[in-house]
Amino acid sequence: MLSRQRSHLHLLGLTAGALLLAGCADDAAPSSAPTTTAAATGGVVEVAAGFYPLAYVAEAVGGDRVSVTNLTRPGAEPHDLELAPRDVAMLTEADLVVHLAGMQPAVDDAVAAENVVAFDVTQAADLSLTYRPGAHEDDHPEDDEHADEEEHADEEEHADDEGGGEGEETVDPHFWLDPLRLAAVGEAVAERLTEVDPAGAQEYAAGAEDLTAELTALDAELAAGLSDCRVPVLVTSHNAFGYLADRYGFEQVGISGLSPEDEPDPRTVAEVAELVQERGVTTVYSETLVDPAVAQTVADEAGAQVAVLDPLEGLTDASAGDDYPSVMRANLEVLRAGQECT
Repeated sequence: MLSRQRSHLHLLGLTAGALLLAGCADDAAPSSAPTTTAAATGGVVEVAAGFYPLAYVAEAVGGDRVSVTNLTRPGAEPHDLELAPRDVAMLTEADLVVHLAGMQPAVDDAVAAENVVAFDVTQAADLSLTYRPGAHEDDHPEDDEHADEEEHADEEEHADDEGGGEGEETVDPHFWLDPLRLAAVGEAVAERLTEVDPAGAQEYAAGAEDLTAELTALDAELAAGLSDCRVPVLVTSHNAFGYLADRYGFEQVGISGLSPEDEPDPRTVAEVAELVQERGVTTVYSETLVDPAVAQTVADEAGAQVAVLDPLEGLTDASAGDDYPSVMRANLEVLRAGQECT
C-alpha cells in the first residue's frame, strides 16, 4: 500500500511538470481528446505504445501514416516503467496511446489522470489465463496428503500477515507470446486508428490484414515445430510463457511469479528442482532482461541445462532477432532443442 501511495504522489508530481511543459490548455477544449492532433491536421498520426509488442503492432498496422514511440526504452523491464515529465506531456499530445491495463501501472495512472486518447487492448487480447502461486504443487501432491500439518499452519499464518491467500489467482498479461492473440490485437488497433484518422481506413485495414497473415503463418510454423516433443513441461524463470504453453500444448512451471521481480523462496526453488528431476525435464529457461541466477540454481540442483527464451517484452542488442517474428522463430529453435522435439 505504501508503494502505491508513493506511486500516486510521484504521478501527481509528473502531472504538474507535464502541464508546465505543455503550456496553457484551451479552457473550451473537450476533456476526451487533445486540443490539436496530427490526424486532425492531416499530418502523421502520433502513437505511443506501452511496450514493444504493442509498438510492433502499431507500426505494422499503421505503416507510413503513423509515427510510433515505445514508452519502454530498449533493455528496460516494462513492468518497472516510470514516466518522466516529458513522457507524460507526450502522452497528452499523442493522437493515440496503446496500452495494456494492469501491465504498467505508471501508464495506467497517466492515462487515467491526463487528457489522453487511449486504447486498452485487454479485450482484444482475450486474457483468459490466470496464475496461482504454488499451482504446480497441486498437480503432484505428496503420497501422504496429511503430512506436515504444522508447516501448512505456518503457511496460512504467513498468508494472513500478507493480507491475502497464497493461492490467489492473478490474470496473466503475457498474451503476445501467442501469435494469434497478437493478430487479434492488430485488427483492433486498426479499427481504433481508423476512428482517430478516418482518411487512413484502407491503409489500416490492409496493414492489419498483412499482419494477420504473417502471424498466422508464424503460428503454423510454431505448431508444426512443437507438435511432437518428448518433454511436455516448460520450466521458466518466471511465468511469462503461459499463452505460448497453452497454444502449443505445454505445461508451464514458473520458478517465480508473473513479475520477474518476484523472488522465489528456497522451498519453491527446491520444489521446482525436484519436479524437474521427476518429470524428466532437461532444460530450464532463463530470459533476456532477467537475471539468470534463479534458473541456474534450479538447473544446477536438478542436473539440467539452462537455455535462454525471449519473452519479447522488449528488444535489445542481445535479442536473437530484430523484430517479433524473427525472435519468435529463434525461440522456436531453442524450444525444439530444450523440449526434445522431433
